Amino acid sequence: MQLFAERLHQRCRELRSSVVVGLDPKPNLLSSRQEHDGKASTRALARSYVAFARDIVDAVADVALAIKVQVACYEALGLPGIRAYVETLRAIKARGIPVIGDIKRGDIGISSAGYLDGHFGRTAKAGGYDADAVTLSPYLGFDTIEPWMEACRTNGKGLFLLVRTSNPSARDLQDLIVDGAPLYASVARLVDRWGEPVRGSSGYSSIGAVVGATYPAELLAIRRAHPTLWILVPGYGAQGGTAADVAPAFDADGAGLLVSSSRGILAAYRESEKLGVPAVEHVRRAALSMRDDLLHAWRR
Repeated sequence: MQLFAERLHQRCRELRSSVVVGLDPKPNLLSSRQEHDGKASTRALARSYVAFARDIVDAVADVALAIKVQVACYEALGLPGIRAYVETLRAIKARGIPVIGDIKRGDIGISSAGYLDGHFGRTAKAGGYDADAVTLSPYLGFDTIEPWMEACRTNGKGLFLLVRTSNPSARDLQDLIVDGAPLYASVARLVDRWGEPVRGSSGYSSIGAVVGATYPAELLAIRRAHPTLWILVPGYGAQGGTAADVAPAFDADGAGLLVSSSRGILAAYRESEKLGVPAVEHVRRAALSMRDDLLHAWRR
């Protein structure tokens, strides 16, 4: 099984894109028809989420480096939402797009084993979630990460560990000084070290970091300290991050970052109704615009 990092690197070079579409479905992002249907029941809303996801996937299939699916949006709907999450992952994978389950789990022992079975293990293979990669919190230490590493080695899975997140209060914990450096810098070193067993010929590992676009100085510092670390970068667009903020952290080939936008792309779906433009076409334009902005900023 090819390492996740190698598949990601190959796709990045083929598409010349670092765009990650953050699929965070909410009723206000759906078409007016879907929103109306969704008000009837959680089951109807879950069906609308699947239809919404399929439209998004159709629009960005040859633009998106990956699609990141926020599991919380589906869990909020209970069992119908969980089923919709499974269908959404299948729809993305059917188009050959790497899919990142944004689950942010981080536990040990029986809890970790349960999450692992559900997202990468036996349950996934029996019709469960089965994402290509997931986000995890490393703040309980290596015990939270080690059980997942076998799936990275043997099943081509990937992990993205929270290092410097995009929310404003992240500094309350992540900026604490430990041994003369911010805590997030220590976590980044651990992520790089933990990723050694699943490092591919490109130099990149299947264990990467999450660093928010809203902290460009920290993003650049982490890139310079860890030049072959895949970095998932949320916070682009609606949250304030720009192409100029993230561009210095690309590697020499324009790779190494997965820059995620949710509202900036998904809102184009609803906006298309006002403009009289097919939703798929309008979403595609938004994704292409983001791709081109990132490429232009990197080349400057």
